[in-house]
Amino acid sequence: MSAEIRAVGPEAAAQVLSVVQAAFAARPVLDPPTEALAETEASVAAMLAPGGGLLAIVDGRPVGAVVLDPVGDAIYLRRFGVDPTAQGQGLAKALVRAALAEAARRAAQVAPGAVAPLRAVILAREELPRTVGFWRDMGFIETARHAPYVEMARPVPTVVEVDSAHDMHALGVRLAGHLRPGDLLVLTGELGAGKTTFTRGLGEGLGVRGAVTSPTFVISRVHPSLGTGPALVHVDAYRLGGRGELDDLDLDTDLDEAVTVVEWGSGLAEGLADARLEIRIARATALTEVDPEADPRLVEIDPVGLRWLGVDLRPD
Repeated sequence: MSAEIRAVGPEAAAQVLSVVQAAFAARPVLDPPTEALAETEASVAAMLAPGGGLLAIVDGRPVGAVVLDPVGDAIYLRRFGVDPTAQGQGLAKALVRAALAEAARRAAQVAPGAVAPLRAVILAREELPRTVGFWRDMGFIETARHAPYVEMARPVPTVVEVDSAHDMHALGVRLAGHLRPGDLLVLTGELGAGKTTFTRGLGEGLGVRGAVTSPTFVISRVHPSLGTGPALVHVDAYRLGGRGELDDLDLDTDLDEAVTVVEWGSGLAEGLADARLEIRIARATALTEVDPEADPRLVEIDPVGLRWLGVDLRPD
């Protein structure tokens, strides 16, 4: 299913309400009843006024919606729903990813020192374990219970435009200042995207021994600390056939004492730790006439897990 997901405000209250009514009416009857079914066009417009929302459109018809409610350093995802006729096709996940991307965009536009949205928060009903499971699969962690609700949160991604290899290296140096023993970073990006350059910066920032180069031909390399900080374990999973081969590297013996970076690790390395930073590097432009000396990248730093809640990873 191809959906257009667009940002909306109070003017789209009627469309958002139609999705909310369809989505919540299809859910089991709860006690106390869900407040969503008591919404009116006026109440939805009032909810949309502070931070707007997102509307998913398929064939000209609204089929998914979420209200973005800014509260301090958090954005609450309220009245999240997908029309039953559009469920089971990945639209809910796409809507969550779009909401996180919108939160990241807003965080990037906040002036230094101002309150930025660092957390996305949802309230799920305790009686709906499948719903709680969905949010857990999207990286949300239970942070509180206010019966009948489970409060769940996850950090907001950070997106940085990097103009050169020098800047990619500098980003790694800066990010190293946030790291501690046991941290896991999973890097993805096409060949030549800058993954090893980024890792080289991490090594400099951590103060480890040895030149950080691509470990393709040795699979993994350990760089001990030159001081009192953690070692850097650098893994290239490009030629690994699956999670079993990653387990054969016996990395668990190093994870608690080191910072571990796994290139090409998406889909393989996530289970190595409860929390991680997923670093996704992509070209900022697809134009072929871009100056090769100025080949910008977009680096998405996506924190997953309780470890990163409240940590501000935005550039200074």
